[in-house]
Amino acid sequence: MSQGPPVLLSSPDPGELSSGEAEELQRIKWHRKQLLEDIQKLKDEIADVFAQIDCFETAEESRMAQKEKELGIGRKKFNMDPVKASRWAGLLTGSVYHLQGIQYLTEHKLLTPDVQDIAQFLYKGEGLNKTAIGTYLGERDPINLQVLQAFVDCHEFANLNLVQALRQFLWSFRLPGEAQKIDRMMETFATRYCLCNPGVFQSTDTCYVLSFSIIMLNTSLHNPNVRDRPPFERFVSMNRGINDGSDLPEEQLRNLFDSIKSEPFSIPEDDGNDLTHTFFNPDREGWLLKLGGRVKTWKRRWFILTDSCLYYFEFTTDKEPRGIIPLENLSVQKVDDPKKPVGIGRLGGRFCLELYNPSCRGQKIKACKTDGDGKVVEGKHESYRISASSAEERDQWIKAIRASITRVPFYDLVSARKKKIASKQ
Repeated sequence: MSQGPPVLLSSPDPGELSSGEAEELQRIKWHRKQLLEDIQKLKDEIADVFAQIDCFETAEESRMAQKEKELGIGRKKFNMDPVKASRWAGLLTGSVYHLQGIQYLTEHKLLTPDVQDIAQFLYKGEGLNKTAIGTYLGERDPINLQVLQAFVDCHEFANLNLVQALRQFLWSFRLPGEAQKIDRMMETFATRYCLCNPGVFQSTDTCYVLSFSIIMLNTSLHNPNVRDRPPFERFVSMNRGINDGSDLPEEQLRNLFDSIKSEPFSIPEDDGNDLTHTFFNPDREGWLLKLGGRVKTWKRRWFILTDSCLYYFEFTTDKEPRGIIPLENLSVQKVDDPKKPVGIGRLGGRFCLELYNPSCRGQKIKACKTDGDGKVVEGKHESYRISASSAEERDQWIKAIRASITRVPFYDLVSARKKKIASKQ
C-alpha cells in the first residue's frame, strides 16, 4: 500500500533556511491560515443552512398543521350547518348566499370561489357529510345551480348502463327530500348521461323517467316494508312509450331490472355528523306519553321533533334516542283513546294523537328503536299513539308534526314527465 508524503513534525530552524526558503515558508503559513479561516466560514455557512432548513421545516409543519386545522374547521362548519347560509359578497357577481363552511374555506384561501373548484371539493367529498352536499347542491341560487352543473360534470358516465351511472351518482351525495331539488338534480343527471352516451335514449326525458323508475324499483324490491315485489313485466309496463312514444328494448330493461334485483343501491348514511348535532334548535320538544311494548303500556318519554323525524328518549340527558320515527309519507290525527289512563306521572287526560300511513294501513311504519339489550332493531308499529297533557299541547304537536311531514315526490315527478313526453306525440 502506497504511503503519502512525509509529515513535517516541526518547523525548520529559520537560521538553516535561505532567504527564499524563509519567504516560501511564510507564504505557506499565510495560506494555511487563510485555508483554516475559509474552512471555518464554510462550517459556519453549513450550520446556518441547516438551521434555516430546520426553521423552514418547523414553519412548514406549523403551516401545514394550521392548514389542516382550518380545513377541518371548514368541513365541520359545512357538515354542521348545511342549511345556514351567509352572504358571500364581492367574490362573484350578484347577491349570492353560500354555506358558512364554503365561505370559511375561501376566506382562508383553502378553496377558490370558482364554481369548478367548489364542485371538485364536493365531488371528492373528503370529510364532508353527504347529506350536507345534497342540501347545498339542491339550492336554487345561481351559484349553487352552476356548482350543481359542474358537480355532475365531474362524473364520467361513458359506457355505463343507467343503473351503473345511478349507483355512482347517488353515492356521491344524499338526495334531498324536496321535489323541486330532486327534479333539478335528476334533470342535470339525465342531461349529463345522455351527453356521455349519445344514442342510448331518444331524449333526456326518457333518461329522466327511467331513472326514477329504477329508483322506485329499488325501493319496491328491497324495502322490507314493501310486501308486493314487482315482477319484471310490471317494470316493463311502467315504462311503456317513454322513449319519445316508443318502447325501450326489452333486453335493455331486463339488464337494468336484474342489476337492481341482484344488488340494491348503496345509499350514503349521514356520515360526518354526531347524532347529537341533530337535536340543536329542534322544531319542538317536550314530555309525552307513548303507547308501546310487548304488553301495550303508556310510557313517559322525552320527544324531539327535528329534520322531519320524531325522536324519543327515556331521559333528557340521554345522548342516543330510544327510538326514531321518520315522518316520510305519514299522517297525524287526533284520536280518543278510552283505554288511556288518567293521571300517569305529570301527564293526564286523553289528549291523544296518532301517527299512521294513510296509503298503507296495516303495514309497519318505517322506524327503529333500541331493544332491551341495547341493539337497534326495526320498529313493529302499524301506528303510533302519543298522549299530551292537554288539548292545546296535543294540537300544537299535531301542527308541528304536520309541518315536518315529508312526501316522497318520485311518483309525481315521473307522472309529470310522462305527460310531457305524451304531449310531444
